[in-house]
Formats: sequence, structure tokens, C-alpha cells
Amino acid sequence: MILEKYSFGIGDRFGRQGKAQLQAIINAKNNHIDITPVWNKSHREHTIIKTSPAEVRAEADAAVKALGWSEPYFVDADHIGLANVDLFMDSSDFFTLDVADFIGRPADESDVAAFIDKYKKYVGSPAVEEIDESIEITAEQIESIARKYLRGVKEAGRIYRHIESAKGAGNFITEVSMDETDQPQTPVEMLFILAAVADENIPAQTIAPKFTGRFNKGVDYVGDVGQFAKEFDQDLAVIALAVKEFGLPKNLKLSVHSGSDKFSIYESMNKALKKFDAGLHIKTAGTTWLEELIGLACAGGDGLEIAKKVYVQALSRFDELCGPYATVIDIDRDKLPSPQTVDTWSGEQFADALRHEKSCDSYDADFRQLLHVAYKIPAEMGADYLNALEKHEQIIARNVTENIYERHIKPILIK
Repeated sequence: MILEKYSFGIGDRFGRQGKAQLQAIINAKNNHIDITPVWNKSHREHTIIKTSPAEVRAEADAAVKALGWSEPYFVDADHIGLANVDLFMDSSDFFTLDVADFIGRPADESDVAAFIDKYKKYVGSPAVEEIDESIEITAEQIESIARKYLRGVKEAGRIYRHIESAKGAGNFITEVSMDETDQPQTPVEMLFILAAVADENIPAQTIAPKFTGRFNKGVDYVGDVGQFAKEFDQDLAVIALAVKEFGLPKNLKLSVHSGSDKFSIYESMNKALKKFDAGLHIKTAGTTWLEELIGLACAGGDGLEIAKKVYVQALSRFDELCGPYATVIDIDRDKLPSPQTVDTWSGEQFADALRHEKSCDSYDADFRQLLHVAYKIPAEMGADYLNALEKHEQIIARNVTENIYERHIKPILIK
């Protein structure tokens, strides 16, 4: 299986927006941009919502059939490890190997020594195309990288081989994820991480590094946009070098996690992708469920009532809902609107506060982030919430498609 040049992770918390998501990909195709859809849902999300990986496969297959999609598509076992990968084996053909917990753990000294010996030939200043400044590599750096990352890559190898033993070589897409760590990887670290990936014989088609800045859930990038642009450029150059040097898949590309709504960095990403003629995988999972809330609010009546109910309960369960996401949200609790205030809002006012339009004076990033992590509440509503999605499908679908196509695909890949 080969992942095409551009691919979008289009996760769907409640499994009802597959057609609307795929329509955004079709809109891009009609504009001469080919994108492979990848439906993804993590083990944590399945656990909270009480769904199964088989339901994601069913949603993807149904959307593809309904819209007559004849191009490749995949279902991603998102952020898995050996402890839970078997749950996804039958339904998934894309596996995001999450080894963040193993970064920094000590590897065997013999493995560290062998790695240093193998790659000491790179000490110096190798030429990396399209990077203006030289990259200096020292023996101390190689040792430090081996001690920090080798154990994690070894774990990725174990997970990969476990999947391969069940599904067979070439029958699934592999991504290696290292984004959920404290510090961003430098270009030199990226180079030798990829060397280690090659040593493990992992045919990675995407790699998700940690970038400078904060990639908070559902809101814009927070950080130095210029520094991000520099790192993104350098990572693309390093990937191109690693493919040549280490025999990794020619279509290896960057993966950007929590990529939804990072509007301030899309322009620099667009320029870099064109500069290097490079591919990209970007995950935009969480915003689809927010577009459901926006659609329900705009529908008014019972839809608006449900949207308000979700917010009021989320506010009362703030610590419970925000705790698991503490590292990827920044909410000023004191700035959140009171239940009494929200109760007076029209559907348009609720939607304006939630929809990520920074030019709108009513947009509220704190409000949006809280609702982003509050999907447990509609999951508990069960049929009441799902029936509302079905009743107001048309207006919700319009919001879902527009969000993916207009706010994400166009600025990243077209404009």
C-alpha cells in the first residue's frame, strides 16, 4: 500500500460525518488537488465514546460507497502501542505508532555503541539541499540522540513487526509519531531518528515530529511563526536527505498532528511544500465534532438546546474533561461565559462564539477549547444526540465540508 502525496486525517468522534468529510476531499479533487482521506480515531476516543474500530471502518466504507469515491482511502489506528494495537488489527490499514512514552528511556548499551559506530561517518557538516545554514554534527550529538531516541524507535520496530506478522508486509501504512514530547526535535535529531527507523526496517511513509510552539486542540498555533517555518523547511530537507541516505520509502513525508485550525502557519507550510515539491499528512480530527455543535446551534430549537446543554455540563465538569488534555489546551477559566449568559444566546451567537473565525469579534478561544474536549457529554446523551445529528444532517454537513475545504485544504495546499 502506498500513501499518496497529500493525505488528510479526518477523524469523526461520533461517526456521522463521513460523507461530509469526504465531500471536502472531492471538492479539492475538482480543483485538481488529489488528497487521500484517512479516517482516524484513537483508543482514548473509542474508550470515552464507547465505540469500536470496526465502526470507523464501517463509516469510511459507507461514505466511499455513497459518494462513489474510487480513489484510495485508509482507516488509521491512531496513536497505538503494543497494549492496544490488536483491537485495531482487523479494521485498520494505517497505523500511527506512538512511542513518545519510550523517548528518553535507556536503550541497551550495545545498541547505543553500535549506532554511534555506524553513523560516526556523518560527523562534520553534511550538505543538505535547500538549507541555507550548515548543519553541524558532532560525535557527542550522535551519542546523545541515540540515548534519547533509540529506545523509542526500537519500540516502534516491535509494534511494526507485530502488525506485520498479522497483516503481512505491504498491507498497511506505517507512521512513526514522536510529537507528544516536551521538546521539539532538531534537524540533526530528525536525521538520526530516521536512520534508526531505517535500521529497524520500518517502512515509514510518514513521521510526526514535535515542532516548536504549542499545537493546542482546535485553536490557532501559539508560538514564533518564523521559527516554525524554518523548522518545517529544515525537516522537509532532512527527510529528502534521509530517503537517499538510508533507503527509506521515497514517499516519506511529514505528518502534522493537531493540525486543525493552525491558520497562522498554513501559509509557510504551503510555501515549503511547493518549494520542496513535498507531500504532507495532516490530522484534523477534533474539529468535525465542533462543526456538529455549530450546526446544531444554527438549526435552533432542539439543536440549540442540546448545544447549550453540552456547554453547561462541560463547565460544571471542567477538571474532569480538561485533565487528560492539560498539555494541549490553554483555557482561562475566568473568561468562560456563564451558563446564564449562554442561555440568552441565539443560535447565531453560540455559533459565532464557537466557530474559529478570528475576524469575528464574538469568537471565544476559551469557549472553543472547552467544548473541544467535552465530547464525553454528548456521548453520554446517546440517542438524543445522535438523533439530533440525523435530524439536522444537512446544516451540519454544510459546516463540516466548508470547515475542512475552505479553512484547511485551500490555505495549506491550494492558495
